[in-house]
Amino acid sequence: MSEVATEKISLQEIYDLAFDVFSKYGCNQDNATALSRIVHNAERDGSLSHGLFRVPGYVASLKSGKVKGEAEPNVKQNLPTIISVDGDYGFAPYALEVGLPVLAKAAEDSGIAILKISNSFHFAALWPETEFLAEKGLIGIACTAAKPMVAPAGAKKAFFGTNPLSFAWPRKESTPIVFDMATSTLAMGDVQIAARDGHAVPPGTGLGPDGNPSDDPQEIIKGVLLPFGGYKGSAISLMVELLSAGLTGDNFSYEAGTTDNNDGGPPKGGELIIAISPALVAGNEWSTHSEMFLKKLKNMEGVRIPGERRHKNRLDQGPRFINKAMLDKVKKLLE
Repeated sequence: MSEVATEKISLQEIYDLAFDVFSKYGCNQDNATALSRIVHNAERDGSLSHGLFRVPGYVASLKSGKVKGEAEPNVKQNLPTIISVDGDYGFAPYALEVGLPVLAKAAEDSGIAILKISNSFHFAALWPETEFLAEKGLIGIACTAAKPMVAPAGAKKAFFGTNPLSFAWPRKESTPIVFDMATSTLAMGDVQIAARDGHAVPPGTGLGPDGNPSDDPQEIIKGVLLPFGGYKGSAISLMVELLSAGLTGDNFSYEAGTTDNNDGGPPKGGELIIAISPALVAGNEWSTHSEMFLKKLKNMEGVRIPGERRHKNRLDQGPRFINKAMLDKVKKLLE
């Protein structure tokens, strides 16, 4: 396998490039800022499949008219612990910036609160929203569905989305525990990057178009992804469908698959976010008790706490080395 060419670029240049592209293709300042912050933070933290890699997909949906670049999300709080955000057919980052502070306040007041987002297009990682809550001393849980890409356990045809699930736990003296995982063995973005860079993926990632297992990402892209852990991952993916579509009233994956215009960007869908105050639910000793558990876990040889690597990457404010072909593709959007 030949070495992949990269280009050095500063974090500020990453943000500016994304902002200029989004502005050119119809985003107002609020939406362009929210999107560019998400792209910047993904590259900063090493979440490469959700950084600049996603920009062409965002642009495709702006160009097709499917997504509104000047969307104005609308927040409603009809009950003290249930907040609804209508995304006004815009991308999710701005809807989240509008809705998450309201969710956090509701959880701080009542112990637990739910935010449901509808009429939005989610194309980013899920950890930014749960980490936002954890940094405010709250537990965060988030999930969303997508278009069919994953075969349920026992099947060979796609029905579920990659259906990611994120969880964050606050820590008073340390960075929060945060995980963000697809319920497929690999997220589609990671499979696409493996195909781009010319390397195989782990066994169990997916099936080729012939229905047989494959470690070739090119074949899996033409075929179907598999849930992690067989029927266990399949059950969690089903749960995500019901929470993010059944509770929000927005599209299940199969509905998104039949209504999306396939422009290369994300489908319209819902997202469900739950915020919990550990202080109100568990009492003042919640942190001391959980830290004893985490200390014992961390002391086990070979264990890495979820989110540690991303937070370590974040400490490096230096330039990043970006896939040159992909970077050139993004820059070309400004021509």
